[in-house]
Amino acid sequence: MGLKTYRPLTPSRRFMTTPDFGEITTDKPHRALTTSLSKSGGRNHYGRITSRWLGGGHKRRYRIIDFIRRDKEGIPAKVCTIEYDPNRSTRIALLAYADGEKRYVLAPHGLEVGTTLMSGPESEIRSGNAMVLKKIPVGTIIHNIELKVGRGGQIVRSAGGSAQLIGRDNGYCLVRLPSGETRRVFEECYATIGQLSNLDHENMTIGKAGRSRWLGRNPSVRGTAMNPVDHPHGGGEGKTKGGRHPVSPWGIPTKGYKTRRNKSSGKYIVERKKK
Repeated sequence: MGLKTYRPLTPSRRFMTTPDFGEITTDKPHRALTTSLSKSGGRNHYGRITSRWLGGGHKRRYRIIDFIRRDKEGIPAKVCTIEYDPNRSTRIALLAYADGEKRYVLAPHGLEVGTTLMSGPESEIRSGNAMVLKKIPVGTIIHNIELKVGRGGQIVRSAGGSAQLIGRDNGYCLVRLPSGETRRVFEECYATIGQLSNLDHENMTIGKAGRSRWLGRNPSVRGTAMNPVDHPHGGGEGKTKGGRHPVSPWGIPTKGYKTRRNKSSGKYIVERKKK
């Protein structure tokens, strides 16, 4: 797994890099585990834009991922394929369980076809196995962590992501997240061992504007380039913000303004993310 570079035949090719997809074993998904995906960008039935800077993009099918893995405790599963998922940055793996069912899971780094994975309290401490936090040794690297029992993994799910179990405290486990935040998580919550795949995703260079359009990202227009009717920063002679601090089109500050609303979960945060 690495990055592929190109000869600079055009200016956009000079710095452009793409994944080499060396770990991918098939180019077709398991059709039974896919569903149609509707786009969220564009305008609503009133003609008003509801999601800015989204539109276009290549057509995709959504891969149904098993983030829970709780109902397959004690059933061994063999890794059939490692696949590309257009809806997320990490790779996914197709598991064939001993009872005949197939499911997609997030693929950890180093996972190979033919490996047998397990979930449940009695699983080995091995990359790709899932179990409750209270059974995982302190110091273990984990991902796909539940915040509420039975809801499924909600955090640490992107390419190269990993958290570390650093301690225990009165029925809770202390987990250091990729942001640097240390958080208490109930010990009965599930997590998966290992670091997620596609480590070079953060080093990838888009290279040209058209490639962003393939991903469904439209160009974002600066507020200062708009008219006063469209943005608080708009208008004026030359480049000016009108003497006010940076704000969104609706007047909400965009630098240093705290937007976190769920104060009830703040009691689980031991140490805030590092600035």
